[in-house]
Parts: sequence; C-alpha cells; structure tokens
Amino acid sequence: MVNERNDETALPIKDEEAEHPIPLVWRPTFRAIVHAFTKGDYQLACGVAGVDPVSAEQAEQIQDYLVDYGATLVELPDDTWDTSVAQWYDPYWDFLVDLWTEEEGGSDLVLSGRVVETADGYRFTLSLVYVS
Repeated sequence: MVNERNDETALPIKDEEAEHPIPLVWRPTFRAIVHAFTKGDYQLACGVAGVDPVSAEQAEQIQDYLVDYGATLVELPDDTWDTSVAQWYDPYWDFLVDLWTEEEGGSDLVLSGRVVETADGYRFTLSLVYVS
C-alpha cells in the first residue's frame, strides 16, 4: 500500500528498472482528468492545466471504450493510488492509472499516457483508456 506521507512518493522517480507509485504531485491532475471524463468531457474542453489537448478522434475512442465496458466511471478514490504506477523511460514517464466504476469499484479499466518534465513543471499526454 502506498503511504501518501512517504517522501519517496511526493515526486516522480527516475528509475528505468522498476515501476513506482504515481507521485503525489501528479495526483490532482489525474483526478481532474477523470473528473472531466465523468462529466462526459473526453476532449478535456474544460481545460486541465498541464495536459495536452485531446483530439476529437482520441476523445471518441476513450468514450467508446467506456461505453463498451458498460459501467459508469466515477471519481478516483484514494485506493486507486495503491495499484496505479509510473515508470521512467528517459526522457519521459509512462503511467497507468487504474479507473473505478460505480458498479464495480476498482475496474479493469486503465488510463495510460506519458509525462514529461518541462521548465514549467510536468506535461501530461493521454494515450488510451482500455481494459487491462
């Protein structure tokens, strides 16, 4: 279990050999992304700071996966951080954030993508939502 008070998880870890918990500094961004998705905003038209725009095609793919899955996406609970991970692949991190549904709680759905470190902070690029 990830302890959010552990300084090790406050910032991302650059380790090409192993996955690590999603750092605390990124969690508000992931919560904002999933919040937008729960409202049907798959293109993130509401704007999420530090997140690259989502194309109409990509937004449609995300929506289709969620509809095909047949469950209602909900906000990320704290338990999601127990199983969600990031791994460094110089010069970026890949991430997998486990998603939750109203019907199941923890689901088989994950949000994937990349994060890069910039002079202004972190920049997030979403890839897919899919069944793991």
